Amino acid sequence: MGIYSVAVSTSSSPQVHRSFTNMNTIFFIGQIIGILPISAFLLFTLAKLVSRRRLNHVEDGYGYAVLITGCDSGFGYQLAQCLDHKGFVVFAGCLSPEGAGAQSLARQSSSNLKILKLDVTSDEDVQQAKKMVQDNLPEKGLWAVVNNAGVSDWAEIEWSTIEDFRNMVDINLFGCIRTSIAFLPLVRAAKGRMVYVSSIFAFFNCLNMGAYSVSKRGLEAFADCLRVEMASFGVKVSIIQPGNFGRATNILRMKSALDIWEKLDDERKQTFNHQYIELASEYFMSMCKSGFKDANLVINAMLHAVMSAQPKYRYLLVSAMDRFFFQLFPFLPTVLTDAVFSFSSMYTKRKEMLYVK
Repeated sequence: MGIYSVAVSTSSSPQVHRSFTNMNTIFFIGQIIGILPISAFLLFTLAKLVSRRRLNHVEDGYGYAVLITGCDSGFGYQLAQCLDHKGFVVFAGCLSPEGAGAQSLARQSSSNLKILKLDVTSDEDVQQAKKMVQDNLPEKGLWAVVNNAGVSDWAEIEWSTIEDFRNMVDINLFGCIRTSIAFLPLVRAAKGRMVYVSSIFAFFNCLNMGAYSVSKRGLEAFADCLRVEMASFGVKVSIIQPGNFGRATNILRMKSALDIWEKLDDERKQTFNHQYIELASEYFMSMCKSGFKDANLVINAMLHAVMSAQPKYRYLLVSAMDRFFFQLFPFLPTVLTDAVFSFSSMYTKRKEMLYVK
C-alpha cells in the first residue's frame, strides 16, 4: 500500500508541478486583471483632477461679454444686472428696447450693459444683434449666451389651436435654436458657455401645460445634442430647470375662464362645460400664486452655469420638499407617472364634470 502510494506520487509529480505552475499563472493573471480596473479608475480620477485645474472659468467678467435674451423682465432682467455688476460686457436682448423694462435696466446699469433689439423669432433681429455684438466685443470675446427668452401659457390641448402651439414652439424652441446657430462661432472661439432656460415641464407632463411642455422638451433635446457636439471644442452647455416661479417672473399669461370659453366651438363647449373651465382657471391661478416669491435660486444657478469651472449639465430648481419627487419622476414607469394625477382633487373633479351641462 505504501509502495503504491509512493509510486503514484512519484509518477504524478510532473503533473502536480504543472498544476501548481498553472495555478500560479492563473493567480498572476487574476491579479493583473484586478489591478487594471483599479489603475484605470485612479488614472481617470487623476486626469479629472488635472483637467479641473485647466477648465475655463471666470472669477470676474472683465474682458468678457455675455449675451442674454429676454431681458425685458424676469430672470433675464435680473441676470443682466448681476453680470453687469461682476464686470461683464452685457448684451441685453429685449423684445421692446423702448419699453419700461429695458429702459429701467439701462438706467440701473453701467455703460458696459448694452440694450439690443432682439426678437428671437426674427432672423433679421438675430443677425443685426450678432453684428452689434461682433462690433463691440471686449478683448476676451463672447464668453456665454444665456437663452432665456420664452413665453408660458396654460390650456388643455383641446382648448388650444395649432397657432397656440406654433407660437409657443417658435419662441421657446426655434428662438433658442436660431440664436444658438448664429452665436455659436463666437462662443466656440472663447471656449465659453451656452445656457438654456427650460422648465420642470420638459419632463413632468402636467395637465394644462401641453404646448409649453412640447416646446421645453424639444429645447432640452436640442441642448443635450449640442452639449455632446460642443464638448470637442471645450464649450460647456447647461440647462436650467425652474419649478414654480410664476410669482417671481410674471411670465404666466393671465386669462379668464371667459377668454377660454369664447375660443371653443360648440362641440367642445358640450364636452368642457363653463363651470369646469372656471374651476380649472381658479385652481391653476392658485397654484401659480403658491410658487417662489423671488428668483434668487434661478439667478444663482445661472451665475454658476456662466462662471463656474464645472457648471452642471442640469440645474433642477424646486423646493427642498419637491426635489426628491422631481428627481425620481423621469425614471418611474409610465403607469405610475400617469397615476400620480389620480391623487389630485382637481383631476377627480374634472372626470366628474366633463359632459355635464
